[in-house]
Amino acid sequence: MSIEYAILGLLSWRELSGYDLKKIFEESVALYWTGNNNEIYRALVDLRERGLVSVEVQPQEKLPARKVYAATAEGRAELAAWTASAPQLPQRRHALLIQLAWADALPAGQLDNLLAEYEDEVQTQAIISRAQLQPAAAGARARFLDPAGARTPREAVLWRAILENWAAFYGSELAWVRALRVELSTARSS
Repeated sequence: MSIEYAILGLLSWRELSGYDLKKIFEESVALYWTGNNNEIYRALVDLRERGLVSVEVQPQEKLPARKVYAATAEGRAELAAWTASAPQLPQRRHALLIQLAWADALPAGQLDNLLAEYEDEVQTQAIISRAQLQPAAAGARARFLDPAGARTPREAVLWRAILENWAAFYGSELAWVRALRVELSTARSS
């Protein structure tokens, strides 16, 4: 999937600046993107050149002008066509599993430290994903994928299902790494 479709989707939800997009990508479990700011801004330039987004320059006092982007009718049509296309299976790149294929060469303590570090990271993501299932506080700005801020009841169901999927993934991954650590500790002592 190209970041352009994620950006088009967000801009079909509401007008956003490049900075707003960056923050959403950073804070969202569901829209995690490993790219950098330049990738977001390059995509915005490309989308604008293709007529899929518009930009409004908003002057700011004592700050550089703010560029706010919105999906155009052509951009919404492109997003709809992509959304209707055949779904792809999730990518199965899991760097830790590749590391573990050769991890028997590590001393037991080092392997356990590696898994403990991974467990901590997964636990953090599990907490974040469960927190995103909670509605935003009253008066807070609507978060992307917060079912309470959805435009339609069906969108609310879809957004909740996406968040539940990520929460289940991290919950399962956490249980798996914990069980592996227990199993390795018993295998070490045999």
